[in-house]
Amino acid sequence: MMTSLFSSFDPNSLNMQMNWMMLILPTMMLPMNFWMKKSRWMMLKKNILNSMNKEMKNNTNHKEMILLSMSLFLTIMMNNLMGLLPYTFTPTSHMSVSTSLALPLWMTFMIYGWTKFMNKMFLHLLPSGTPKLIMPMMIMIETTGNLIRPISLSVRLTANMIAGHLLMTLLGNMNESLIMLTLPAKMMLMSFETAISMIQAYVFATLITLYSSEIP
Repeated sequence: MMTSLFSSFDPNSLNMQMNWMMLILPTMMLPMNFWMKKSRWMMLKKNILNSMNKEMKNNTNHKEMILLSMSLFLTIMMNNLMGLLPYTFTPTSHMSVSTSLALPLWMTFMIYGWTKFMNKMFLHLLPSGTPKLIMPMMIMIETTGNLIRPISLSVRLTANMIAGHLLMTLLGNMNESLIMLTLPAKMMLMSFETAISMIQAYVFATLITLYSSEIP
């Protein structure tokens, strides 16, 4: 029996937290190159990667970051979509998971940028053409915005995953006599959640790529 509405996001296995295996399953499903002939899933994945490659090239010139962002996109999207299945657990609905994706990348950008290109990193804190009177304020605003980037990335992903799941939990707890009224709403909500799962993975990967583009 649930003690609170948010307890639906807790992994609830008896002996082992097997629901956390959802984090490992995408890595087991994505590499499928052992078939003699490419399947439709492989062709779909190839088309997605080609589209993401073209998109990320417009955001950054770092080839390594393009590969990393595509891997992040596929991993987050698979975890989000698999969390929509019944009796499964969505890892990205927890801040511990989303923060562990955003914080190490942001720290890597900051450490590399400030140790190798300190002068150019200082230039990013002050946009060109800023009046002299508001220069100190702009530096403070840019510094604050730079510091909260990992928090905004993780909170955006977690909040979007939680919101739709909470609505589905509320609809699922309604009286069974209203099932004919709630069923269309659940179907629409499931369609929206599927789209949000893919969009949030794209947003996360795109923002990480844009942050890396500030590093020379």
